[in-house]
Amino acid sequence: MRIVPAVDIRGGLCVNLVQGDYAQETVFSEDPVDQARLWWRALKKSLPEADFGEAIVHIVDLDGAKSGRCCVLPQLRRLADMGIRYEVGGGIRAMETVEQVIGAGAQRVILGTAAHREPALLEAACARWPGQIVVGIDARNGFVALNGWLEDTESEALSFARDVAAAGAARIIYTDILSDGMLGGPNIETTGALARAVGIPVTISGGVASLDDIHNARLLSRYGVDEIIIGRALYVRQFTVAQAVAAARERL
Repeated sequence: MRIVPAVDIRGGLCVNLVQGDYAQETVFSEDPVDQARLWWRALKKSLPEADFGEAIVHIVDLDGAKSGRCCVLPQLRRLADMGIRYEVGGGIRAMETVEQVIGAGAQRVILGTAAHREPALLEAACARWPGQIVVGIDARNGFVALNGWLEDTESEALSFARDVAAAGAARIIYTDILSDGMLGGPNIETTGALARAVGIPVTISGGVASLDDIHNARLLSRYGVDEIIIGRALYVRQFTVAQAVAAARERL
């Protein structure tokens, strides 16, 4: 299982929210690109050279998620100039924006609200950039939430996951909103059920607090869960990137 450090950007700063609440924000760095570089270096030191080629950093454009337009292109170009592999989501709602983000060096582009509201856009993006389009499914009590988690829907996350897999998405990032930022552990049961329902790789996200959470998430690897996104736990030093990588690579 791969460890994927998260860098959430709001107002040009590296921040972390609790359950997606913009009023519950902690600033961890004034330069999110520098923070991403620190995580990238930590991954490089912790991984064997043969595995480092798959390493990636998770970038979230929180301003974009609310506004519906990408707000972090300058930061993305800086990441690419540093040789950092990254995926990015938040505010990517049009083919033109997908093209801009890929042009800025993104290895993966995450569609969330757009994938839900415009299935044709998702299909077209998957066809044009095979292997690079990821769908972020953010769920509250099992139902999809949109627009930076501010809008709840009546769409069941499991059903939506099947649809995006059929559309050609390369991967699903599943985030349990009520777990996110709470350091109470990820939603293993729900993520496992979703992974069993689709035939594509799944990234688990939200609530990782301890190395035991990583051990528990690894049990889902048989269903295709091969990555785990970690945010707040790294920032508040619950454990280090090196310790997380070691836990993810332990023999089951």
